[in-house]
Amino acid sequence: MRVFSHTCSNTEIVCALGCAPMLVGVDADSDYPPEVVAGLPKTGRDLDLDIEAVHALEPDLVLTSLTVPGHEKVVDALRAAGLRVLVCDPQSLADVYANVREIADALGVPERGAALVAEMEAAMPEVAVAGARPKVLVEWWPKPVIAPARRSWVSDLIRRAGGENPWGEVDAKSVPMEPAQARAALPDVVVMSWCGVKEENYRSDVVSGREGWDAVPAVRDGRIHAVSEAYLGRPGPRLVEGYRRLRALLTAAAD
Repeated sequence: MRVFSHTCSNTEIVCALGCAPMLVGVDADSDYPPEVVAGLPKTGRDLDLDIEAVHALEPDLVLTSLTVPGHEKVVDALRAAGLRVLVCDPQSLADVYANVREIADALGVPERGAALVAEMEAAMPEVAVAGARPKVLVEWWPKPVIAPARRSWVSDLIRRAGGENPWGEVDAKSVPMEPAQARAALPDVVVMSWCGVKEENYRSDVVSGREGWDAVPAVRDGRIHAVSEAYLGRPGPRLVEGYRRLRALLTAAAD
C-alpha cells in the first residue's frame, strides 16, 4: 500500500506500527522519526499542502486530521482531488487509541494497532493522589495564553499524571485567554509547550514576567517548565513521553 501522511502524529503512528516502508510522502512538518522522513518527498506545511503534488505520488490512502484549525479546507481539497482519505480528529486519549487502531486496520496490521495501544496504556497509568491535585497550566501559546480544555487529550494526560487542568471542564478543544484570566486559576505548575517553537527557545521569563504573576504558585516556587509540543501536542505514540515528563514535574512539585 502507498500511503501519504499529512500531520506529524499520523506519520509517527504509521512508523510506530512498523509501516514506514508504506510511506510515499509526508507534509513538511513531519520530522520524526528523522531517519524515515529525511528521505521522503515533502509537499508543503500542514495548512499549505500542495494537493497536486500529493496526487502525483499516487497514494492509495492519505492520512490526515482536523487537529489544526483550518485543516477542514485541506481535507475537502484532498477529497475533491479524488484521493482516498482517512481523517483523524481525536479529542481524548481514548480517541487517540481509536485512531491508532483505525490506522492500523486501514494499513492491514490490526494486531499491531492493538499491541501499540496496549503498550501506550500500560506506560501511562493513572496516579493515585492523596489530597488536592496540583493545578497544571499547559500553554500552547503565551500571548494570548492558550490552554487545552476538556476536549483535549492533554487534560487526560494531566489527570493520569496526578494533576488537574483548571480548564478541564470547559467544553472546547482549547481556551484562549488574557494572562490575568490564567493567573486567576493560580496554577501550581506551568508547562510551556508552545506550538511551532523549538523547546530550546521556550523562555520562562515570558511567563514569570507577566504583570501580577509573581504571586502565582508556579512562579513563586520556580515551577515553570518546558515540554516540547512534540510530546504533548501530537496525538500519537510519543504522548507517552509527554506523560512521563508531566509525571516527573508533578512528583517534584509534591516533594
